[in-house]
Amino acid sequence: MDINGACALAEQLGCGVSFDVPLSEHCTFRTGGNCSAMIEVASEQALAKLAAYCKENGVRYFVLGKGSNVLFDDRGFDGIILHIAGGLSAISLVGEDMILAGAGANLIKVCAFALENSLSGMEFAYGIPGSVGGAVFMNAGAYGGEIRDIISKASAVTADGGFIEVDSRDMQLGYRHSCFMENGDVVTSALFKLKKGDKAEIKARMEELMGRRREKQPLEYPSAGSTFKRPEGKFAGKLIQDSGLRGYSIGGAQVSEKHCGFVINKGGASSADVLALIKHIQKTVLEKTGTELECEVRYIPYSE
Repeated sequence: MDINGACALAEQLGCGVSFDVPLSEHCTFRTGGNCSAMIEVASEQALAKLAAYCKENGVRYFVLGKGSNVLFDDRGFDGIILHIAGGLSAISLVGEDMILAGAGANLIKVCAFALENSLSGMEFAYGIPGSVGGAVFMNAGAYGGEIRDIISKASAVTADGGFIEVDSRDMQLGYRHSCFMENGDVVTSALFKLKKGDKAEIKARMEELMGRRREKQPLEYPSAGSTFKRPEGKFAGKLIQDSGLRGYSIGGAQVSEKHCGFVINKGGASSADVLALIKHIQKTVLEKTGTELECEVRYIPYSE
């Protein structure tokens, strides 16, 4: 892999470059080894040129936002992390009821921006600890709302460095799924269609949902949020609890005693601990309830 060549190009494009970066500092599980290099992507144009270079030269890369739904290998990542931030984090108002947000924008900040402009529709997302790009990628949702309810279109960079716009109707948005999971295109911005509302009511709803999160979720510990997808007609947390796994630990990884749908880093967990616990949960729940739990967290291996 021509990692040095990609990094030299990145510097020419105005991107920051760092080597041997601890990935535990860039994912919410707070686990994982170091990556070969991390590039702070400065613009959509830089992302396109870097993606094209990596494809042409066989350089392995992974696009990372806030790291709220990934688990990196304990050995790290043999390749380049393209970190979406900086110039791709802008948030702006379009017309009276639309928000344009860069892929690197913090979803919570976008919700706060909507509140400032008396726009309703994003309240469900307040408290989701991810980026706009990641939220679109997985059609993030909570409390009865999903990204597909509010997104109008997205801009993206293709694997060969092209630029495209994708209408929401063509995103294949389903439960924790989008076309971006399949085609390798990277979301660079999203346009959200909201509704004018009463600022006090919007704020009250946001505070209510945040209060529910703090009450029911183990926000005081590192985790990736809900570890498993919701089985049809059932709740993963209840299945795990009913299988006798509340508080079950492997190393520093634990099934949260507060909410069994969360695997948390209780302290000193490795990625191997988290993976082993996830597999144990899946095996036990299948044996005891007959339900297969599908993991929502993306495991990123050290090498291909």
